[in-house]
Amino acid sequence: MNKRILGLALPNIITNITVPLLGMVDMAIVGHLSAAHLGAIAIGTQIFNLIYWNFGFLRMGTSGFTAQAYGANDMDGAVRIFVRAITIALGVALLLLLLQWPISRLSLLIFQVKDGPDVLQLALTYFFVRIWAAPATLGLYAVKGWFIGMQNAKLPMWIAIFLNTVNIVCSLIFVLVLHWDIRGVALGTVIAQYSGLAVGLFFMVKKYGWVFSHYSHQSERQYSAQERAKQIVVDSLHWPELRRFFKVNGDIFLRTVCLATVFTFITAASGHISKEVLAIDALLMQFFTLFSYIMDGFAYAGESLVGRYIGARDSRSLHLSIRLLLCWGLALTLLFTGLYAVGGDWFLRIFSKEAIIIDGAKVYMFWTLIIPVCGFAAFLFDGIFVGATASRAMRNCMFVATLAFFAVYFGLKHFYLHPYQQIDSSSYQQVWNNILWTAFMVYLALRGILQALCLKKSVYALIDNK
Repeated sequence: MNKRILGLALPNIITNITVPLLGMVDMAIVGHLSAAHLGAIAIGTQIFNLIYWNFGFLRMGTSGFTAQAYGANDMDGAVRIFVRAITIALGVALLLLLLQWPISRLSLLIFQVKDGPDVLQLALTYFFVRIWAAPATLGLYAVKGWFIGMQNAKLPMWIAIFLNTVNIVCSLIFVLVLHWDIRGVALGTVIAQYSGLAVGLFFMVKKYGWVFSHYSHQSERQYSAQERAKQIVVDSLHWPELRRFFKVNGDIFLRTVCLATVFTFITAASGHISKEVLAIDALLMQFFTLFSYIMDGFAYAGESLVGRYIGARDSRSLHLSIRLLLCWGLALTLLFTGLYAVGGDWFLRIFSKEAIIIDGAKVYMFWTLIIPVCGFAAFLFDGIFVGATASRAMRNCMFVATLAFFAVYFGLKHFYLHPYQQIDSSSYQQVWNNILWTAFMVYLALRGILQALCLKKSVYALIDNK
């Protein structure tokens, strides 16, 4: 079982690690331009996180449903799941393109940077270029989720390596050679996303063309290629299956709205403190991002294996896979805590040359040591619950954790900070930012604890009681 877990997790880790590496390259490029650029890329990235995270169900729901169809050897069902997901992805992307101006206005209301109008202007410049990647980005969600559900982690890995290589090369050329500033970073992302989607669809036809060509709708009738394509679309939009798709993914959507709300609030709150704190927290979040993408590699393995074993009604393998996934999570937690303790200072200097930002970040470095401990269970259980399509329990746990985040933040802020204190005081800002990080750690830890308590009823009971 460990070999099977690693066979899925390692390619997913390589896939995921290219994402923070790409973000780190973008951060390093603009971070050496100015602190305003560093804050702008943090806000611009968070705007798209707020948008795209809400449609993460296009990947998570697709992988869970597909894994269960794979475990039940229902290839026709797997075909319908993909067509359904890609159709919805393109429809949502078109809507985002049509609504880009209202989204930009709403972003100005959410992200207010103290003494930083230049930061917001740069962030909007980034937004209006990168938004045109929406069809490719959401289409890739469906492609990646389907591959993971089909127990194939290597194809998403090669797509991600190609996509992010294109992105890095384009960003370096556009910014350092052509001097297109933050527009160059955004344009590099647009080009890379469409390139990645093209490669993903190529791999799908090459590797899984037979699945689509043998689609039969469980009948003996032989379809022509045109009739088969039309029948797949019609069957994919069949109401009973579509209703279940939206029911599960509606829960995932609400769960992800909470996730996006917390991270958006963190960025907005950092900006309210000062633009220096916004830049500092943007750097510190890179520690969280790196750890999260490593853990997500094992979470994706959990999606594949849990869904497969539930589809195959294999209780013994289901229990074993979950137990071993948690053991791997603990081992990685120890590893990353040690790495951050030893190499944290070096890590900071990759992203900024400004001494005031680096020195300011060192004050909060102890939070980076707590991130792995508080966060590892939340990532793994997300993958396990997605594979089981136990979306309702995952949603409810997220609701409670999100409420706890805001309760801790506003409760501590009311208790420790007073209106008569000067906002420009460095000690005042430091206490405020520590309150923000405390609330974030409570949020991460509570997600994992609550899902652990729901595991038996929401996951194991799907096959243990039948």
